[in-house]
Amino acid sequence: MLSKTFQPQEVETQLYETWENEGRFAADPQSGGTPFTIMIPPPNVTGTLHMGHALTMTLQDTLIRWRRMQGRDTLWQPGTDHAGIATQLVVERQLAGENTSRKELGREAFLERVWKWKAESGNGITRQLRRLGASLDWSRERFTMDDGLSKAVREVFVTLYREKLIYRDRRLVNWDPHFRTAISDLEVENKETRGHMWHIRYPVEGEGNLTLTVATTRPETMLGDTAVAVHPDDERYKTLVGRNIILPLTGRRIPIVADTYSDPEKGTGAVKITPAHDFNDFEVGKRHNLPMLSILDEAAAVTLEEIADDLHTVEGLADPAFVRSLEGLSREDARKAIVTELERLEILEKVEPHTLQVPHAERGGAVVEPRLTTQWYCDAATLAGPAIEAVEKGDVTFVPKQWENTFFAWMRNIQPWCISRQLWWGHRIPAWYSPDGTVFVGKDENDVTAQATAHYGKAVELTQDEDVLDTWFSSALWPFSTLGWPDKTPELARYYPTDVLVTGFDIIFFWVARMMMMGLHFMKEVPFRTVFIHGLVRDERGQKMSKSKGNGIDPLDLLDKYGADAARFTICALTGVGRDLKFGAKRVEDYRAFVTKLWNAARFCEMNGVKAAPDFDPSKVTSPLGRWIIFETSKAIDEATQALENFRFDEYAGACYRFVWNRFCDWYLELVKPVFSGEDAAAAAEMRGVTAWVLETILRLLQPVMPFVTDTLWHEFGFGAEGTLINATWPKPVSVPGAEAAISEIDWLTRFISEIRTVRSEMNVPPSRLSPVLLKDASPVTVERAKNWQETIGRMARVSEIDALTGEVPRGSAQTVVDEATLVLPLADLIDLDVERARLTKELAKAEGEITKTERKLGNPDFIARGKPDVVEETRERLVTQQGERDRLQAALARLS
Repeated sequence: MLSKTFQPQEVETQLYETWENEGRFAADPQSGGTPFTIMIPPPNVTGTLHMGHALTMTLQDTLIRWRRMQGRDTLWQPGTDHAGIATQLVVERQLAGENTSRKELGREAFLERVWKWKAESGNGITRQLRRLGASLDWSRERFTMDDGLSKAVREVFVTLYREKLIYRDRRLVNWDPHFRTAISDLEVENKETRGHMWHIRYPVEGEGNLTLTVATTRPETMLGDTAVAVHPDDERYKTLVGRNIILPLTGRRIPIVADTYSDPEKGTGAVKITPAHDFNDFEVGKRHNLPMLSILDEAAAVTLEEIADDLHTVEGLADPAFVRSLEGLSREDARKAIVTELERLEILEKVEPHTLQVPHAERGGAVVEPRLTTQWYCDAATLAGPAIEAVEKGDVTFVPKQWENTFFAWMRNIQPWCISRQLWWGHRIPAWYSPDGTVFVGKDENDVTAQATAHYGKAVELTQDEDVLDTWFSSALWPFSTLGWPDKTPELARYYPTDVLVTGFDIIFFWVARMMMMGLHFMKEVPFRTVFIHGLVRDERGQKMSKSKGNGIDPLDLLDKYGADAARFTICALTGVGRDLKFGAKRVEDYRAFVTKLWNAARFCEMNGVKAAPDFDPSKVTSPLGRWIIFETSKAIDEATQALENFRFDEYAGACYRFVWNRFCDWYLELVKPVFSGEDAAAAAEMRGVTAWVLETILRLLQPVMPFVTDTLWHEFGFGAEGTLINATWPKPVSVPGAEAAISEIDWLTRFISEIRTVRSEMNVPPSRLSPVLLKDASPVTVERAKNWQETIGRMARVSEIDALTGEVPRGSAQTVVDEATLVLPLADLIDLDVERARLTKELAKAEGEITKTERKLGNPDFIARGKPDVVEETRERLVTQQGERDRLQAALARLS
């Protein structure tokens, strides 16, 4: 017997363990089913479940569970990413707490410590995914530093190096001065910061007192200036292009160059160019063949190594002793000292407050420094060509399609990919150096030793590169490395290419595009056919969730409080194509009511003798009510299936919700009550069979999104010959003889009852007061239907009797229309009509006033232009709601006329 309430905390963990132990999630190559494969975006091994994870994992699991029920051989490939910098940060913090460091331990001991941490604490995220109900094939779980995946990484690196698609180069990178490593753009977070704009006068050589004023937010980098740029069409400076200026503080001569990077409308139109410390300046430097002088070291402290021999004494402008005093100072301290010196020299024209975006490292929080270093690069432009063509040809489809434009924009302007990192945790670059600096690249030390011996004719000492690879390099191989490549495994042949990738738009370039590049280059096929891009999870006001705003939500708290089914269903219900999710705990609480509704409906069925009916044949049902609910069930199956086919998770959830709550619970179970309690045993038996069939179908429909409550009910009722619901078949619509007449009759009945309920509600008729209904202009069919269903109408609509109207409409009646018939409700003896009319009139006036205010706001161009998009959208939505309320009140008053 079902308990009074469903307690997810009591069943979820045990039920999931049962599924996993029984191998319910495992791919089955021997099944004969068509493969359906999804690759999990591997979460960081350091990670904990956040709302972004909850979103993407719920959507993937819904697809996998649905396709599994369709008979597909599903593989949802699990695994985690070694997360180089994030993991190193975690372990380094532990070491700091023990008053030691990785440098004190040394590389080998430090790596042993990281592996120990991974074994003890590195699987938290996978345990949390289990709590969410994610049905991954855990028997195939991989880690980006597994032996097999490491082998794939080395194979790809060596191959691309030999094809000259991997090389070393000296370029500008994002530099984290805390970890002292290059980092990717995705690991950089721009933060709005209040700073200053310093306007500095640079003297023009040989022009007496003539100066060019440049404005900068970073006066400390002027030590590395190698030019001042002006726009080629700027008439103010045309005569100065090609001349030199004298760089303040250092006394170095640097040219004035013409470059379109300089904006004549911005500031003075003259900009200082520091190629080694600014990405835009780096490009200007390349165009004009300028020196690139680094004046900050790996810790972002001042280093004079590259400018020490070019310091000059210039009266009132430059003092080498001052510059030398800056050696070793931090960026911040050097800035203060330089500004003080500029003020002393009286060449600081002015200082203005300025708000700017300052790049910070996502891990550790250090201010990121653009830094010129020698790194390993991958020729992304060459690899991007086939990936662009694959999308153009339709081999890969983005949903929604507009994300293809973003993909093309990134890929057609792609820069060389910096793949090296100055860390210890990660895939060490398989390159070795001889004493004279010759590079040997191979799959292992034996390989490169043989190369070096052949090159020199004798054995030489080799030293492996200290750097490791960017974690995106190994994750770019994920779709085929996890399946055993470079070996030709049966899994690789069966499950590659995969079917769908589900991910956020923020990693289209970093992960999606790179998987396409690597997959096409090494597998000669795209890694997936469809890329479903979901939006961001925002708070209920549409604001981005963040720790600083305090508006974040911990999904684990939601799972504890409301259960996984409610959280998962909420995510699906809010996931529309091409839009972000406005998510809050209140939403989950609301949808928990849906879980409760299903549970209560099942309890009602159980208490009324509904049991599994394996021999039930829906095509032999004779009652109109039975035929109607079977038709409605088939309609829901169609809608749910089509929605999932189109990745419309919101429409899938909506179809299930409408059918279960409205059709099944609110109507069918109410209409069937008299049959269950009646004396017609045959009718009751038929309807119990119908009810069991519908309930079983509901559980099948909802299993992909609400696996725990549905599986619990499945077993309680003994449904299905397949055993567990996970492996049950996805329902298919059925055709019912005579369904058209049954649909017409029951639809009429539900509309008849609904209209009466609406009138009673609008007129504030107390539930205890029964009202008669008079039928005006009703056809004989309508009159007969009303008589046949009189008991049900009376019970569900609080009606005392139903009769045909003879004569005039009684005074004090409210009227409504169902098809050809007018339903007249005499209410004079039940309510004070004048009071109700006055109330409705007052409410209508209020509603119209609110509409006027909202329309005025939306008609204000400043509100539309300057308002936040989410606020403007909320205002538009509020207007629609207000207009609906006005229409309702107008209709209510019309009923009393």
